[in-house]
Amino acid sequence: MAPDTTKFTQLGKRAKIAGTPQKAILETFQNAHPGTDYVVRLSASEFTTLCPITGQPDFAAIVVDYVPSDLLVESKSLKLFLGSFRNYGTFHEDCTVYIHDRLKEAMSPKFIRVIGIWNARGGIAIDVVVESGILPPSCTVLPLGKTCCRGAGVSSG
Repeated sequence: MAPDTTKFTQLGKRAKIAGTPQKAILETFQNAHPGTDYVVRLSASEFTTLCPITGQPDFAAIVVDYVPSDLLVESKSLKLFLGSFRNYGTFHEDCTVYIHDRLKEAMSPKFIRVIGIWNARGGIAIDVVVESGILPPSCTVLPLGKTCCRGAGVSSG
């Protein structure tokens, strides 16, 4: 069953990255399998934002694992949402929590986990994990270093 793509404002069109994450639009589509619990993993290995104090760039891998309920996030809108952080100043913890909260608000998933794996600055690496909901017993979340195919997995060592 193909999703109704007529409502998308970004997919298949030229779309600009919003100036701030608050202005970015996350688009969703109907889950074609609402009676089946399954995990969706989305990985963004080249995420950037700015330190709100120094203005220096901060780099991270963002990993999102979720079990959809009725809605899934459209991946181009997610790409543009994540891109809206490029020139935005925020702390690692606030950024990771904000990504979680926006995705949770957009999709209302059964379970969602957002992990920010931040590159070391000043000799300290920061990893932030935010999750909510309940992982159904029939679902397995892949370890961070694992991908099913050639996805942009995150190296675990």
